[in-house]
Amino acid sequence: MDARVPPAAEAPSAFVSLVPDPRRRLLAFALLMGGMFMATLDNQIVSTALPTIVGEFGELERFAWVGSAYLLAVSTVMPFYGKLGDLFGRKYVMMAAIFVFTLGSLVCGLAGSMNQLIAARVLQGLGGGGIMVSIFSINADMFEPRVRARYQSYSSLMLMAAGAIGPTLGGVLSDVFGWRSIFLVNLPIGIIVLAGLALILPNRKPDRKPEIDYAGAILLAGAVACVVLWADGSQLFGSLLSVGSAAVAATGIAFAIAWVVVERRVAEPIIPLSLFRNPTISLLLVVSLVSGAVGIGSVNYIALFLQTTTGLTPSQAGLLFIALTGGIAAGSLTAGRLISLTGRYKIFAMISTTGSTVTFLIFSTLHAGTPIYLIAMVMVLQGLSVGFGQQVPVVGVQNATDPRDVGAATGAVTLTRMAGASIAISIYGAVLSSYMLGQGVDIPGVASIDQLTPADMAALPAHSQEMIAETYTRAFQPVFLSMAGLIAIGLVAALSLRNIRLPTSKP
Repeated sequence: MDARVPPAAEAPSAFVSLVPDPRRRLLAFALLMGGMFMATLDNQIVSTALPTIVGEFGELERFAWVGSAYLLAVSTVMPFYGKLGDLFGRKYVMMAAIFVFTLGSLVCGLAGSMNQLIAARVLQGLGGGGIMVSIFSINADMFEPRVRARYQSYSSLMLMAAGAIGPTLGGVLSDVFGWRSIFLVNLPIGIIVLAGLALILPNRKPDRKPEIDYAGAILLAGAVACVVLWADGSQLFGSLLSVGSAAVAATGIAFAIAWVVVERRVAEPIIPLSLFRNPTISLLLVVSLVSGAVGIGSVNYIALFLQTTTGLTPSQAGLLFIALTGGIAAGSLTAGRLISLTGRYKIFAMISTTGSTVTFLIFSTLHAGTPIYLIAMVMVLQGLSVGFGQQVPVVGVQNATDPRDVGAATGAVTLTRMAGASIAISIYGAVLSSYMLGQGVDIPGVASIDQLTPADMAALPAHSQEMIAETYTRAFQPVFLSMAGLIAIGLVAALSLRNIRLPTSKP
């Protein structure tokens, strides 16, 4: 059935942009994209510099926490920043997030030990989470619903560009100027964005009395932190099913229950529970969860599959990802413009989830020695699928939410996407490890297959390389099937959405 919004909701006269002047609005949007690029780039740029950092500080056992600490902090503060923007206006909340992130970058660049660097990454994340949520919320204030879809696609391109050039830029800066430069490069960008937003972006202060839900914020942060820590359980405790992992999971459940109890009683909850009573929002959050699980969580595993089954070097595998990022760019821009023209977004959620399901079913059938051009074609299909649905959850949830709660709702979308990625990475890792250990293949010249680097594999005899490729191919089949199963859940949610038409303005 074609479920249109009520005529009053389609009236174009009610929406008033936060920045009415078109040229000033585009300049403000460009500054926001600079902030998004900075925050997104920082999580990617570190990867290639980590070996250098470990070489200086040692403490290899804390290697993973340089990235995990940032992800943990980002995830825990996203809903809090969204609510603060609803209560106090988004300008100064956004500026505070940029200031904290820039300060954290400075502290990272001056760190004298691994512990100091990890603590500084937490500080960075406390700002980075606010930047991501505030940008999407400010876009909702600047652009009417249909036009917003097009600009959200540009935001998606910025996320992709940061992911594409981050590792390469990190390696170059680390080699030429030292690893500290990968953090200090954020200082001029942060200062320019901060000064520009202070001059250009007005502050629309809500006409409501600010009441901060401190208890709800702490409980939700605790629950989210437990999810991320549990997702890292295999590194922290040796297994997702260990006593330590179970204790973290139980603590997270307790925090979540207590959070629900608190949110029912406060006047201004961090995430209003009424959002979850709206079936459109609930279904879109499911789509967001699985899109994070597959769109973000699968990347490292696809890279590992390419290097272990095709013999590609890390740099060659990185070049092959151009097919994926190119597909995302094409799909995101196309969907953004079509949503803007038609006002329909359900069809793009269906195309996205269907395409990703088919993609990973195809991946599960690939064998060692599959021609690279065929793998590239599958990666293009996956990129198109991700791009078509990338902005749907944000646009749909913002349209279905009371304007008073757009920030909180946007925080919920970004949080579910990050949570989906964290949980899925652990699930995929557990499935891969289980099937690798279960095969028990004895490969000549290989003591432990899971400790082989691409360089080690290249040095082995051709017969041993073929055996390794076949072993990984069999182990990856259930991994790709689990990815297809997860995204199929999102497909069911997408099919269940009402075929809502976005209004030309939001009353």
